Amino acid sequence: MFSKAIVRKPCENMVKGITSSTLGLPNYQNALKQHAEYIKALEQCGLSVTALEGAEEYPDSVFVEDTALLTPHCAVITNPGANSRKGEIATIENAVKSFYTNIEHIQNPGTLDAGDVMMVGSHFYIGLSDRTNQEGANQLINILRKYGLNGSTVSLTTVLHLKTGVNYLENNTLLASGEFLLKPEFKNFNIIKVPSDESYASNSLWINDNVIVPKGFPKTLELIKNAGYKTIVVDVSEFRKLDGGLSCLSLRF
Repeated sequence: MFSKAIVRKPCENMVKGITSSTLGLPNYQNALKQHAEYIKALEQCGLSVTALEGAEEYPDSVFVEDTALLTPHCAVITNPGANSRKGEIATIENAVKSFYTNIEHIQNPGTLDAGDVMMVGSHFYIGLSDRTNQEGANQLINILRKYGLNGSTVSLTTVLHLKTGVNYLENNTLLASGEFLLKPEFKNFNIIKVPSDESYASNSLWINDNVIVPKGFPKTLELIKNAGYKTIVVDVSEFRKLDGGLSCLSLRF
């Protein structure tokens, strides 16, 4: 169970964020409204939310998940794979210090975006992507082992981050689409198969027996409800324009 979250408000420069999307530029005012609703959803799940101010020098900084991995036993400050995002980690570390005394770091030449890391109990699956390399994954596994945790790598080819395509909904259940439906690493899980035309909704977010689902994906919403989960629908369409999803917008611990 989680009790806290850290978020960072969108900055006006988010329109300059990194994206492969063809959905157009995000609207800053709409993004502010959607972000506020996202915070309300986190609070509805029982979390106390720390909201950092926007950082105009870092257009992608609203996606705080990539900058740190907060485990039950330690915090790991990452080394983001995109050079334009490396400066984000300093202010995130300052925020994390309020909650953690055990703080570890991913060092060059290792790169790691925590959007590539999926926690399943005491095991962490680490996606090898354009943003997370083998050296970064090896460093993270060594850190985790210091604290009685463990990790393993998963290859990915078609999505930005591991959690773009697969997320853990507890109860030995994964929500997955595309290349992750047939991964041998996940063969022992119950898999809720996201329809290919709703693959964005693979990035739904389990928090304290609730699943936050992006607005506009009715088939996936129904599948999650039918699996017995309570759901909360949140519109994150402005963040989708920057390849971001629900998990990207917060650090939960």
